[in-house]
Amino acid sequence: MSLIEGLRISLRALSVNKMRAGLTMLGIIIGISAVIILVSVGQGVQAAVGEEMKGIGSNLVFVIPGELEASNTSMRSNFIRSVNVSTLTYGDALAMADKNNVPDLISVAPEFAGTAKVVYGNKNTQTNISGVTPEFQVVRNFWPVAGSFITHNDVRTKARVAVLGQRVLEELFPPGTNPIGQTIKINRVPFRVIGVMEEKATSSFSDDNDVVYIPLSTAQTRLFGGRDISGDYTVSVIYAKATDESRLDAARDQIVKLLRRRHGLIYSSDKDDFSVLTQKDIATVLDNLTAILTAFLGLIATVSLIVGGIGIMNIMLVSVTERTREIGIRKAVGAKRQAILTQFLIEAIVLSFIGGLIGISIGVVGTTAISNMVQGLTTRISPTTILLATGFSMAVGLFFGIYPATRAASLNPIDALRYE
Repeated sequence: MSLIEGLRISLRALSVNKMRAGLTMLGIIIGISAVIILVSVGQGVQAAVGEEMKGIGSNLVFVIPGELEASNTSMRSNFIRSVNVSTLTYGDALAMADKNNVPDLISVAPEFAGTAKVVYGNKNTQTNISGVTPEFQVVRNFWPVAGSFITHNDVRTKARVAVLGQRVLEELFPPGTNPIGQTIKINRVPFRVIGVMEEKATSSFSDDNDVVYIPLSTAQTRLFGGRDISGDYTVSVIYAKATDESRLDAARDQIVKLLRRRHGLIYSSDKDDFSVLTQKDIATVLDNLTAILTAFLGLIATVSLIVGGIGIMNIMLVSVTERTREIGIRKAVGAKRQAILTQFLIEAIVLSFIGGLIGISIGVVGTTAISNMVQGLTTRISPTTILLATGFSMAVGLFFGIYPATRAASLNPIDALRYE
């Protein structure tokens, strides 16, 4: 029996019970579409994490007080929480910027983070306030699209100037209004707006659009305050930019050595009162987490496919029982065992293949719909995923069709002809 003839007979047999065939394929359809949708979403999340890491800057080192709480996904929240108990000071940042101490850094940007009520006219919003230095825009690769950024003179004179994030601009000013030169109040202290930052994608580290940037010295003295026991002003976090990606680990080691010395941590048993994370460290952790997420989602979808395969085996066993006399007649006129075996295997594979094609179509449509509905998430449908899903669906049909086909091929023709 040729393959074409086998396909023709299989399609004719399946068309006799269209409803049953459709319900049998349902498990495969759900499994394949779930595989494509879940894996594509997982890969989209992984890609989004990569873009997010690029968006916060390049070759970055983060120095934070104490230990970063894993349960808190917002790095800015960790910074704000630690302001009152910070072990990092502005002097630490100046020491890190000294090439003699940390030669593998090209720029250092301390930040003092807090929250405050910001008012303009009859509008107000509760938002994040970041005291920064001019180096912030270089280290974080974050630039103003209107006006100017904070200058060294602003920091030196503790100027009451502010640069707005895009979301703060939308909250306070009507569309089309030029905010440059306008006066806003932060905790009732007047500030002159000198710039507006470019829009940035929201990340798990921070929402840089929902921030008002002011000079570091102004935040420390006019708004929030905060000194350590030596009288030095504290900071929430210190960003640093390494000379090259290959020097990130070296820069981290130099920073740890410097800060341990400055903080009087002489003995090896003295625990660090700060944490140093490189951008590579964070990217590795996030890549591992998203890879685990993608694998987990794929596993869930695979279970659906296995359930669909069991459904195919069940229906094929029913089909063998219903067609027992047909099998007996074919054997009586000379059909070989191999021909019967091949026929039922082809039927199982055709069932799963058609279900796979429908599942792929639903998966592609569903993935596109999710991408359109979820802002900031671009799902990725790779040809490899589709090919694997198609191949796996056919493999499921083959695997779960073997037993029913073997049972059909093993029927005694005399017993089969007698079957009622």
